[in-house]
Amino acid sequence: MRESTGTRERIKAVALELFTEQGYEKTSLREIAERLNVTKAALYYHFKSKDEIVSSFVEERLDRMDALIAWADGQPATLATRRELIARYADSMFATEQPSVMRFFEQNQTALKSLAAGQQMRDRMFRLADALARGDESPEAQLRAALSLFAVHSSWFAIRTPHVTDEERRKIALEVADELLARIAEG
Repeated sequence: MRESTGTRERIKAVALELFTEQGYEKTSLREIAERLNVTKAALYYHFKSKDEIVSSFVEERLDRMDALIAWADGQPATLATRRELIARYADSMFATEQPSVMRFFEQNQTALKSLAAGQQMRDRMFRLADALARGDESPEAQLRAALSLFAVHSSWFAIRTPHVTDEERRKIALEVADELLARIAEG
């Protein structure tokens, strides 16, 4: 079982690398197998399609987002809650492999629109934005909430200053998000 789990993780890592380098649509299962130095049959044992590979790393992210949404649902609609929610979201986005996943999403937006995993991500993003704007139903609050999430996401590709650490990137993203969240009325 441990070898199987390790192989699945290697497949996911290599696929993510290739999808980001050359695009989801331009990457074949054969190329993934070749880079791993395994047969296509060995790859098929773990994943039947590229969609399954994408779903496997999206599922982990969806689980984290569901936990954040559930937490937010039990909190008051205050600025303190919004700040804590965006900080927790940033923590989950800056964890382990997430920068690679964020780059994959950013570079494969067109392909993701047609995949179930992409549609699920979009749904969760709207639900998180709703949680951030809860108590203020104005269009401005909806936009500020969505943009605060985008501040965390876009920090991976919008901040192009060399040698910015992940911690500095996170801090900048949260400062910008806070400016947006502070303008949402408390419910």
